Amino acid sequence: MSTNDNQIKHLKREILIRIAEAFQSENFEESVRKIPYVMRPKGCETNLRCCIYKERAVIRDRVVAGLGCAIEKDDECTLLSDYAKEAVTREKPEEEILTVLQGACKGCVPSSVFVTDLCQGCVARPCKTTCRFGAISIINGKSHIDSSKCKNCGMCINACPYGAITKIIVPCESVCPVDAIKKDESGHARIDFSKCISCGKCISACPFGAIHEKSQIIDVLSRIKEGKNVVAMIAPAIAGQFPYPVTKVRTALLKAGFSDVLEVAEGADITTVTEAEDFKERMEKNEPFMTTSCCAAYNELVKKHIPEIKPFVSETGTPLYYTAEIAKKKDSDAVTVFISPCSAKRKEAMDNPNVDYVINFEELGSLFVGMKIEINNLEDTEFETKSSKEGRYFPVSGGVAKAVQSALEYKGEDVEIRPCIINGLNKQSIKELKNYAKTGQCPNGNLVEVMSCEGGCIAGNAALNAQRKAQKQVEDYANEGEAVVKK
Repeated sequence: MSTNDNQIKHLKREILIRIAEAFQSENFEESVRKIPYVMRPKGCETNLRCCIYKERAVIRDRVVAGLGCAIEKDDECTLLSDYAKEAVTREKPEEEILTVLQGACKGCVPSSVFVTDLCQGCVARPCKTTCRFGAISIINGKSHIDSSKCKNCGMCINACPYGAITKIIVPCESVCPVDAIKKDESGHARIDFSKCISCGKCISACPFGAIHEKSQIIDVLSRIKEGKNVVAMIAPAIAGQFPYPVTKVRTALLKAGFSDVLEVAEGADITTVTEAEDFKERMEKNEPFMTTSCCAAYNELVKKHIPEIKPFVSETGTPLYYTAEIAKKKDSDAVTVFISPCSAKRKEAMDNPNVDYVINFEELGSLFVGMKIEINNLEDTEFETKSSKEGRYFPVSGGVAKAVQSALEYKGEDVEIRPCIINGLNKQSIKELKNYAKTGQCPNGNLVEVMSCEGGCIAGNAALNAQRKAQKQVEDYANEGEAVVKK
């Protein structure tokens, strides 16, 4: 993780912490209004922006997003106190889950290939002879690229023996697997939500922290304050995020005001058994392959970009889907809150009437700090139902396929299973999925597990821990689970 990432994450968390602290104050609206001035008081030194006023303006925008509101709708005249009042009184979150802070957006120059001063004007001209589009000419003995002809293919970059040709990228645009983010007429990033799959890759990629999830912290705290039965459903990836046992995190959630805490790994066990049965039935019908259905970003990808692969996608619900059902069966009036590793689950929650709100790991950590809950000093509280080892291992790439295979083996099913792991959605993996749909064949296997994030849910955009360390913690926690899926 780079220094910039650390600074951005620190800044975002500080704002979320201050919002949580403000909610507990005597005057929430006024405390929120003062946040930019408390964080950048008169006379303080600035090191991120040109002046203290610019820093305050960007902090204000971050607070707006932290209150769950869209910057795109901001008229710059609305007071933060008014946004705070709106956050407390609204009945449900805004539909679009992401917002772009134009004040923080750098307005990066367009992506392009260009020749640097390192060009030696060599006689061979490998860059010119390699270019298939006639975009390179020689001016004053140096290579020159005509941007109107250049296709940004990068062939000349590879051909130059001096490494004198390079490519400028726009981080948010380059990581988006579906080209859903582009510059608007003002030169700032804008998200096309008709294409966006809510994967959150742009959030992690932007070195200016200009792309934000719209937080639902205040929505959740408001329901707790109203005395509602608010149930937290924690994703199995949480085992890799805090340096404490999950049983202590459960206690911390209860201390924060949640009435109950459920393991989404419990829902993962239901997903495992149901998906294994689905796979068995499809293979008996001689269908060529089946893809998993637990990744929310992948489900959005199918809906918006690869509808032709839909017949091959398992009809099994996600672990969150089944866990929310469990919560609502216990109490139909319960307010359900999913504790999530990524932004895509916010979109899934919007489409599921059994899920009311989503708080990501980053927000949860900030909430604990803002409420002065020290997890390490708390006792352990066990879950009512102990999930399986396989269910708890779902958030690691390959974990879902492994769970389905274990379920089939446990039941003694004579079904050949050949897992094909799509470890991260990008342009290449999406191309492969489209080819599977077009040809009706997957040459690499018959059970295709798709995870949007490389490494699995433990590497979601709201992850707090390094991937390798998170995976080890999840593995250790999984080994404490039941030996087999019993659902």
